[in-house]
Amino acid sequence: MPPFVSSMPPSNGYHHAKADSNIITVDVGGQYFQTTKQTLTLAGSKSLFSRVSDSQLGGVVPFIDRDPELFSILLSLLRTGSLPSKAKAFDIQDLISEAQFYGIEALIVSSLSNPSQFEAFNLEKSLVLPLNGRDSPSAISTTPYGSVHIAHGSKITSFDWSLQRKSTILTQFSAVDSLLAISPSVAAAGATDFSGLQILDLEKGFVKETLNWENATRSSSTVQAIGSSSEFLFTSFESGRRNSNSIMVFDIHSLIPVMEIGHCEIYGAELDSAIPATKLDWVSGYNLLMASGSHSGPSGVMGNIKLWDIRSGKAVWEQKEKIDCFSDVTVSDNLSAIFKVGVNSGEVFFADLRNLGAENPWVCLGDKRKVVNGKKEGVGCKIESHGNQVFCSKGGDLELWSEVLINSSRKSEDGLEDRVFRRNLMGRVKDIGGSRITHMGFGGNKMFVTRKDQQSVEVWQSSVRGF
Repeated sequence: MPPFVSSMPPSNGYHHAKADSNIITVDVGGQYFQTTKQTLTLAGSKSLFSRVSDSQLGGVVPFIDRDPELFSILLSLLRTGSLPSKAKAFDIQDLISEAQFYGIEALIVSSLSNPSQFEAFNLEKSLVLPLNGRDSPSAISTTPYGSVHIAHGSKITSFDWSLQRKSTILTQFSAVDSLLAISPSVAAAGATDFSGLQILDLEKGFVKETLNWENATRSSSTVQAIGSSSEFLFTSFESGRRNSNSIMVFDIHSLIPVMEIGHCEIYGAELDSAIPATKLDWVSGYNLLMASGSHSGPSGVMGNIKLWDIRSGKAVWEQKEKIDCFSDVTVSDNLSAIFKVGVNSGEVFFADLRNLGAENPWVCLGDKRKVVNGKKEGVGCKIESHGNQVFCSKGGDLELWSEVLINSSRKSEDGLEDRVFRRNLMGRVKDIGGSRITHMGFGGNKMFVTRKDQQSVEVWQSSVRGF
């Protein structure tokens, strides 16, 4: 049976539609609906709704053999741009399937997973996504509308934006250490013990292309980190002999090499002369790439953080970390600051991007008395920024740091206004604790969390759903 057929409306309460009328009448499963051409055009030219609008000629009303209640919800979505409250009574998969039938899945994606609906202070653990096999997640990557890819062992498991559809592919890696979604169906993946950066088709499960770094020793080059901007794909490589490293910049569309930055060679025992970047974050507001990496040696943990200007290929700022090196570091474009969690103190620090020239740019946001206490309380802590907030894991718990905007004339020593950040613990009582958090990712209106020795991914969402 075709998706819809023509019929004549009954005479009780319904009028015959004129060919030039702006009012559209449609019969869905025996129930009549009226709307306007303008509303139906919002569905797009390729949707079934546009065909409904074009089919109504000479008073003939199209008939669609589908559920009228679901149609009513989707029509409301077209009219208002959001799902009505009565949509809560339906299974989300039914709404998705119906939206796919009418060709408006993009609209329901926008309504259910819009990043603007991300409410950091209301996040609660709402779902657990199981993974096949015995391997715990080693890397995680998300897309803007909430689909997520998880590397576990040699496999990559993907969940679509609705978290209803799941697929798994087997890679050539023994374990995937770095993963970055380039699109919903394409990802870049690498490992610290396998040569080359692989561009993977996650739907068909094959390698589209392999990117390498040609180092001076002509040895294999393993991937230490992956990052991206709207134009570039950044990859941190290390030679197989572990005596040189570099960051390669590729065009993200053609995958053609654009430039090489940060090429370092290790000479003798100078361990801190060439620590490879193990995290790459793009700062779009400043057109800078932040590259960070650390190394545990005889004298403790040391590391460095660099900001690279891609246009010139030069480092515009560098910070060497020795006293309380970072366990993890992130940069927030919205907050114009770099944040780290100290490996010794376990405290959160920030450095204002507007004042990086200071000898010691770090400001401790926690208990300053714990900064140097001989203990490594921050080992394993993770820190990530998203929007106007910074999320920091402490063991199995999550802290949320946000800036408090105050009207103050007080100035700090650098001449800038004092900045105040406040900490909140996240989640309900039953969400607190558990195994150590290993990764955090953000997509759409969701936060994804993985834990040590767990073969699953936690989904955190706002307590109030988007519809």
